[in-house]
Amino acid sequence: MMNQKSCLNCGHSVSDEFCPHCGQKTDTARITPKSIIKNDILGSIWHVEARFFNTLKDIIFRPGKTAMDYIAGKRIRYNNFIPLLLVLFSFNVLGLHYYEKFAPPEVLADDSGIKDFLSRYSKAILFIIIPMLAVNAYFLFRRINLNIAEHFIIGTVSLLGILTLFLLDDIVSLISLWKPVSKIFNIIDKALFAVSVLFPALTYWNAFKSSYTIPGLTWRIIVLYILMVSESAVIGLILYEIF
Repeated sequence: MMNQKSCLNCGHSVSDEFCPHCGQKTDTARITPKSIIKNDILGSIWHVEARFFNTLKDIIFRPGKTAMDYIAGKRIRYNNFIPLLLVLFSFNVLGLHYYEKFAPPEVLADDSGIKDFLSRYSKAILFIIIPMLAVNAYFLFRRINLNIAEHFIIGTVSLLGILTLFLLDDIVSLISLWKPVSKIFNIIDKALFAVSVLFPALTYWNAFKSSYTIPGLTWRIIVLYILMVSESAVIGLILYEIF
């Protein structure tokens, strides 16, 4: 028979590492300076950072599989996607701020009015991408039987990947300001931009490649991009006229 003891938090009987009623760990030893440093400070930082970087790694290298795992209920290894979206958005704002701070005037002067508008409002436009992706994909990938909220998750993962690539691109753009390495980092900058444009396609391909034939999945992704470009152009023109 397993050793039974009471949870120190709620009093329920427990026989495992965690209380099944409140979730508290059963090995709550006396608090000491060592335990605070090892478990509460270093342990918490490591846990948060490990989950954060594991989530970003999975989003970049297997975005569709990550989204489908999350939808299927495999969520403990991932950060919540919505707060993570806000964190990456903030990092992107900081990256753009420091690029504009350190870039020489002649580089910033090359930006046209439209390019300046896109750089300032691109993140707001990107947040519109999630419902657009969700609605368009809901009708194009009906065979998967996902509801609109589940397609919203896939769209969120796709945007997380784009924001991660944009953040890397901000770092690369800052490094490219150093003349000796500017050519090589300008090439990397263009490559990151190309991957970010293709990232929604990579996400849906990775998510649904086992559910459709290659031609069937290809034409659906092409139609998805046509719809997204058309809708984004209309929204961009509206925002440009307003602001």
